[in-house]
Parts: sequence; C-alpha cells; structure tokens
Amino acid sequence: MDKATYDRLLAKAQRTSHLFTFDEFLRFWAADRPERLAMEGDDLRFDYAGLEDATARVASALLAMGLTKGDRICWFGKNSATYFTLFFGAARAGVVMVPIGWRLAEPEAAFIIDNAEAKLLFLGDGFEGAAATLGARPGLMRCFTADEARKLITDSPRTEFAPSGADEAVLQLYTSGTTGNPKGAVLSNRNLFGLRKASLDNPQPHTLWDEDEAVLVAMPCAHIGGTGLGVMALASGLPGVVLTEFDPPRVFDAVENRGVTRFFIVPAALALLLNHPDCAKTDFSRVKYILYGASPIPLELLRECIAMFGAQFVQNYGMTETTGTICVLPPEDHSVEGNQRMRSAGKPLPGVEMIIRGPDGKPLPTGEIGEICTRSSNNMLGYWKLPEATASTMDPDGWIATGDVGYMDEDGYVYMYDRAKDMIITGGENVYPAEVESGIYGHPDVLEVAVIGVPDEKWGEAVKAVCVPKPGHSIDADSIISWARERLAGFKVPKSVDVIEALPRNPSGKILRRSLREPYWAGRERQIN
Repeated sequence: MDKATYDRLLAKAQRTSHLFTFDEFLRFWAADRPERLAMEGDDLRFDYAGLEDATARVASALLAMGLTKGDRICWFGKNSATYFTLFFGAARAGVVMVPIGWRLAEPEAAFIIDNAEAKLLFLGDGFEGAAATLGARPGLMRCFTADEARKLITDSPRTEFAPSGADEAVLQLYTSGTTGNPKGAVLSNRNLFGLRKASLDNPQPHTLWDEDEAVLVAMPCAHIGGTGLGVMALASGLPGVVLTEFDPPRVFDAVENRGVTRFFIVPAALALLLNHPDCAKTDFSRVKYILYGASPIPLELLRECIAMFGAQFVQNYGMTETTGTICVLPPEDHSVEGNQRMRSAGKPLPGVEMIIRGPDGKPLPTGEIGEICTRSSNNMLGYWKLPEATASTMDPDGWIATGDVGYMDEDGYVYMYDRAKDMIITGGENVYPAEVESGIYGHPDVLEVAVIGVPDEKWGEAVKAVCVPKPGHSIDADSIISWARERLAGFKVPKSVDVIEALPRNPSGKILRRSLREPYWAGRERQIN
C-alpha cells in the first residue's frame, strides 16, 4: 500500500474514532452515506439510511412493548439480515440480544432462553416449528416468526428513545459449554468498538478499509466470529454480505459476484474450501484479506491456503470473553515458505495488554510456558448472573485468564500450546495436543487429526491420535507413528492411532476433545490418570 493510499484510508477511519455505540455509528453513516449499501442477506437489503431507520423502528417497537434497558431478547435461527437489524436496533435502545446456536437441540436452546430471562424470542426462517415449544417458555412475553419480525421492522412507528451508553450491555454470547452448562458472556458497546480508537494511533495497513470493500458474514451469529463480522462492517461503513450458514459454493459466489474483499473463517472451514472441487476454478482476485482463527491451524494447511487463495492472511486470536480478537499475526509475518512466527498467534493489538502467568498467578519471564492472561477495553462485563465464575476468570484488576497455555517471545509474539484442560501428562511430561497435531498434519493420507490422552497403566496417560483420512486414502497407524517420530520428541509421539470419518466439533469449529476422550475413560471418576 503506497503512502498516499494509506493516508487517505487513515483519514477516513479517523472520522469515526470518537464513536463507541451502535446508535452513534448508525446515525453517522446514515448522514454520511445514506445510499451506500449497508447490509445484504437472502431476506433483507438496506442502504445506510434504510438501516438507520429500520433499527430505530426496532428500538421504538421494543420499548413500546414495555422492554427497558438491560432486558434480554433471543434469536434462534441461522444468520440473516433480519437478525442483524434486530440486534442493531435492540442495541441502540440498550436491550441485550442473545443469539442461540441454531444447531443446538431444543432443550439446550431452552436453557439459554430461561437462563437469560429473555422477554422476547425471534425465530429465523425455517424455525417456525419451535414457536409451539421454545416460544412457550414461561418467561417469554411473545415469540415472533421471521415474517413477523420483518413486519415489526418495516411497520413499527418510529419514536424518540434514549440510546444506550458506551458501557451498557448490548450482546450476550453463550460460551461453548463443553463441560456443564454454557455461560453467558455479557458484552457492551465499548467492548465491541473500543479498540478501534487505540488502533488508529498507528494502524497497520490491513486494519484500514477502502470504499470498494465488503465483508462476508459466514460463521454462526451465535459466536463472536459471526456477529463480530457484522459489527466490523458497520464500524467501517461498508456492506456486510450475510450468508445463512457456511457453504463453500455460496462463499465462492459471494467472492466472485457480491463484492466480498475479506472474511473470517475457522481452520476447519478453510480446509473445506481448499478441498472443494470449485475452489481452484474460483477467481479470488478481489479478496484482499482472509482472517482466520478460533483454533490452531497446522503450518502445512496454512501454506496450502496461501498458495491457493493468493490473498493476504491475518491470524486472529481471542475468545468470547474478550469480544473476539485481541492478538493478530499480520500478513507480513506469513509466507508460503513458512517461518517461525507463523506458529504464533501474533502480537497483542494496540490497547491490549498480555502476560503469561505461572501456577502462583505471578507473571513469568519471556519464553516460559504458563497461562495467557489479557486486559483491555475488550474484556467482557462478566458472566450473566454468575459472580463466582466471573471472579474465577477475571480478577479485580481486570485481567482475564484465557485458559490457554503458551509463552511470549522477546519480540512480543504469543505462542499458544493448547487449552490448559486438554493438556496430556504422560510419564510426568506435559504434552500439548496442538503441537502433536501440527507434527502429524502434512502426512499424505491425513485430512484432519485430533490428539487426546487415554489411560495407560505405565505412564498414567498415553498419547492417541484420531485421524480422518483424505478422500480415497486409507491410514496405516504405523506410518502415522513413524511420521510423528521424525518430527516430535519421543514422549509426544502417539502410542496408538484411531481412524474415524469426521471429528466432532461444536458450531464454532472447535474440536470436541471431551467427546473423543469419553469412551476411553468410561467408568473412571476423572478423565486424568
């Protein structure tokens, strides 16, 4: 990017550096670019003037029904422009949106509705059947189908309302809940927009947006990687192209025909794109950046993607409790040849503090492995009505313990080994599954791999690799073990290999290691030995 272009894009971005709420952004862009496309889905399409008016009608309608700031409403459905219009409108009035993962079973969705004490439930297209069950939850005032929601958006009268403040709650996302019930992370206006101001002091080129760009929203809206992309489009004053769900042919179509220039994707979905027969035939020339994250990505897969897509890659590291991205590996640290920094999660964003803590809670020196902790304006307000869980995750000084194990090098790059709870202890040695998986990935027969610990009478736990073969390939366990032995320390090499058709994942793409471990630990009190 030349200096003239950089200066022009920076000047554009700085015009909104003083904005911290949905109400402020919507009013600003409606005045600045009323006829510019703002959002496009299969259901609704708005320019910025239309989106400002529609969201004001939503805010007015919610308040007219008796809702007040801090009340919760739920969405159960796939991604849609209807969802984002409801969310943005509710946020303007300080009503908190709670999107529910559409893949959840009804009892799981019912738990979230009840736990959030939701006053209203909105159902997405195709989910009308849930009106008789989820729509009858005892705390709800009313349930809306998608058609009724769109009628509310278009027909409700607009009235004056007091907008929500920067530090008031607007979004409640429920964490994955791989153990026990999920927890609702409460996020504010400032959580969603606050880091923009810090990043504009000395922004990197990939954080600046040109006027011909559009953002693809393809990850589930019940996760920060889905809803967060819609917020990113609004903050930039550019179009958000909303797909109901991730589907490779539709992603390719959005890239070629709907102006998409950047999108966020999890590694599992990247592999699906890469292995789809239409991928090599797609023109990716308009795509400037592909953002990836949510789980570690093997180096070999990253190399393959860089060679195929031609776009610049940006790794995003974060979690629901940090309102998404807090650490970034920029394009200049990526290369097809590979380098050491590509194994990292990058460096903290401007305005984000990160430290590595030991078991005693004290910061560790550079290069030592411990728990990654972070503090910034992105940190959640807390878990909904769970003060003890909030206190165990976020200390009185505002530091969040991520639950991720890693270290920081002398240049400030953060290297994540794995989730602390997934660590395998074999013969007194700590083994982090992600490291073993990276060692196995690249084997010519392996499409995907997950590593778990299983009981072992001698070593306490033994390392097991669970592999998914590439189409048309078969996997030989001895070949996998030999491959790993050439790349890993002996105690990290899998002692056994299982082959399955697909790895179990939650809707955000994370591998459900607990599901893989359970058969081997059946009948035991704990899943450690």
